[in-house]
Amino acid sequence: MARSVGRLHVIAGCMSSGKTGELIRLLSRHSVTGDTMVIYKHSVDSRDGCKARSRLGTEMEALVVSSPAEIDGSGCRVVAIEEAQFFGGELAPVVQQLLADGKLVYVTGLNQDFRGEPFGVMPTLMALADELTLLTAICQKCHGVATRTQRVIDGKPAPWSSPLILVGGADYYEARCPDCHEVPGRPGPGGA
Repeated sequence: MARSVGRLHVIAGCMSSGKTGELIRLLSRHSVTGDTMVIYKHSVDSRDGCKARSRLGTEMEALVVSSPAEIDGSGCRVVAIEEAQFFGGELAPVVQQLLADGKLVYVTGLNQDFRGEPFGVMPTLMALADELTLLTAICQKCHGVATRTQRVIDGKPAPWSSPLILVGGADYYEARCPDCHEVPGRPGPGGA
């Protein structure tokens, strides 16, 4: 009998789109069937300690790691990776190995950074996905469909030159539609 190949389900979207809530919902289905599972999250995201927690308060235990090399999924059928954009390009081969080992892999992450650009390893993982869930939120300015993450510092849109990684929640980020998304100092067309 041939060994089964794993499957990759990527859950992507902007801030406040419900990525972690969707992950927890999907993993809860596996807990009902008795599947063994593990959630990994990057140590750069110190919010919520050793928990994957949604904005609605649902949560599951997570292992905090500082590099993709620490993700192995030993003894688990289901492997989940939260906030994949923090892991860098080294995550893709780790995910591919998990799939080769027959694991069911769930990955969440921001598909775009605060500038509206593809974020880290996420485009690669989205291309490798067997299933892709792309979530939206409600724009916090016009209440339209939000697909972007607006970084706000002292009540103003963060400039293009801001550091790429700044971990935070509603204190630094808002969901925005493309029309309300602002990035002062953007080079080239569309720059403010």
